[in-house]
Order: sequence, then C-alpha cells, then structure tokens
Amino acid sequence: MSINYLQEEQLNVVLVTGGSGFIGSNFIRAILSKHTQTTVINIDKLTYAGNTANTEDIEKAFGDRYIFVKGDITDKEFVKSIFSRNNNTNPRLQRQPPISVVVNFAAESHVDRSIIDSSPFIKTNVTGTQILGDLSKQYNITRFLQISTDEVYGDASPNKNFDEPSALQPSSPYAASKAAADLLLLSYFRTYHLPVIITRSSNNFGPYQFPEKLIPLIITKAISGENLPIYGAGNQSRDWIYVQDNCEALTQILTDGTNGNIYNISGNHELSNLDMVLTICQILSDKTGIPVDQYYNLIKHVKDRPGHDIRYSCVNNKIMSEIGWQPKKNFTERLEYTVDWYLSSNEWIQRVIGANSEKYYS
Repeated sequence: MSINYLQEEQLNVVLVTGGSGFIGSNFIRAILSKHTQTTVINIDKLTYAGNTANTEDIEKAFGDRYIFVKGDITDKEFVKSIFSRNNNTNPRLQRQPPISVVVNFAAESHVDRSIIDSSPFIKTNVTGTQILGDLSKQYNITRFLQISTDEVYGDASPNKNFDEPSALQPSSPYAASKAAADLLLLSYFRTYHLPVIITRSSNNFGPYQFPEKLIPLIITKAISGENLPIYGAGNQSRDWIYVQDNCEALTQILTDGTNGNIYNISGNHELSNLDMVLTICQILSDKTGIPVDQYYNLIKHVKDRPGHDIRYSCVNNKIMSEIGWQPKKNFTERLEYTVDWYLSSNEWIQRVIGANSEKYYS
C-alpha cells in the first residue's frame, strides 16, 4: 500500500464527530493549533458524556474556525445535510468548502453501560459508522480516521502484547461494537477504496474526561469524601496514555498515515487499577494536606463486573517506525496535572455530572 500524505489544503474542512467528548474535544484543540488554515465542524449528540462545557474555550480561541452542530450520526438525513450543505439553519456552515476529512470519535464508550444495555452501542458504534462511511464514499472525502480502542483485542495474558495483526477477541458488548465498526470500514477500504485509517489507543486520561472512567471517578469521589469503588481485587492492569499525547499521535497519523492501515497508540505505562487508585490518593494528599490514610480508608472493593478483562497491552512499534511518534515519558507529571485540573474545576464537574449519575453509579 502506498503512503498518502495529506497536504495543508486537504485539511481545509475537517468533520469531527463526537467532538464535545473527552478525547474529541482535546483533538479539536490539537488540530486547530497545529493546522492554522483548518476549520473544524463538530457534530455531537450531546449525550451525558458530550458537553458544550468541554469546548467553550475552543470557541473563544479559534472563532470562525470552529463550528458546532448538534446532531446524531445515526440520523442519515442529518449527516447528509452536513456533507451536502443543505442545512439552512447555520449560515457559517454554508460558507465552508466541501468536507475533506472525517475523524470519527462519536461512540458509546463505557463498558459498564454496554453490559446494562448494548442497544445504544450497536446503533451508534456500528450503524453510525456505516452511515458516515457511506456518505464519505459518496462525497469523496480524502481521509476517514476511525478512532477505535485496544479493547478490541480482548484480554492479554501476562506475557502477551498485541500488535496490529493480532486477532480481535472483544470481551464486552462495547468492545465488540468497536471491532465490528473497524471490520466494516476495512471492508469499505477493500471494496470501495474508501481512504480509511484506524487507530487503537490504550486508556486515555487528562482534562475534560467524564467522571465515570476510573481516574476522574476516583479524583472526584475522593474530593467529595465518597467511597472509591474498585472492581474485585483491583489487579486489572491497563496501559495509560495522556490524552494530549494521544491527540498528537492522531494528528500525525491523519496527515502521514497509510490508507487501509491500523495504528496502535499506547503510553508504555502499565499500572494495575489498585495501584492507580493508591497513586491518586497520594497525589491528592500531597496537594490538599489531608493525610493519605484518610483517602485510603475510602477505598471500597466491589463485586467485579461480568467478563472483566484482566489486562490490556498493545505495542507502538508500527507508529514509531512509520510515523515517527512516540509517547512522552513524564507520566507522573501528567497525572499530577490531571489531579490539579479536577481540583480546580468544580464548576465543570457539577455541570457535566448531571442529576441521574448517582442512580447509575449505585
């Protein structure tokens, strides 16, 4: 397969789906900062995990180069109106050149919620991806970047690290829906020559992450003096990558990657869930002056979730050799910054959590 580098003019208008979520909003900051002639159209359904509070600073910093349109990627007529510009309600959208690139972050992404009900995951992650693929083919986009996950590889044994050709063995409905979307798009590349690239990153952390994922959940509950829930013994092991490192990798893959390829993105920092929680407790103690044992006493081991993978691990060899990206090594500094961000962002926390969160957590 030949390498297809994108030029600046091919990045005139980038459609980002799910750009009001955690990684999506951080990616928009990254691409608008790096490519000064690019305009981003962000379409987001604004579910519980997508919030305009995540992008307020983007609107202020980048002005007309950022356009938000509320909508659902499973609504084909709505998405088609964005591609075709038959959307008379947004004059800023009308003035833009055709969309050249699609970056698909839009997804239901929480494993626990997929276990409770897999229907929204199939609808958004599979059907939504199909609609985006069909319209991207119809409107001759230059590149389709699909944001996937290392969870599609399933459980890794202690000495096993997954690379891009590894078999897909998803354990949860969430992971299965992402694997299905990956395979669908690879078939579009083979059958229709749709210029698809797939990325699979490990666990992201950083600012603007909805407090249902481990790190923001533990930080926000510890700040409030609530119990810190850990599934089982907490020996599940994950690789962690700072979200801005991941977004730098994504922007490089977008311009320098090879169509039809998959790229793993990991931080090369593996830690058990229990060790992560203990580390956060120590950081919080250092920053607040509250004795660390007071945070430790909040830890509560709860019944493990069904089919819980013990370990995820994917390797970076391909992106390092082909793209030249590698993760930064200041994990502790990035984790401390993340704790600082949540300590100083109580207003954001209250805006995004919503009234039904406690019912869900229970």
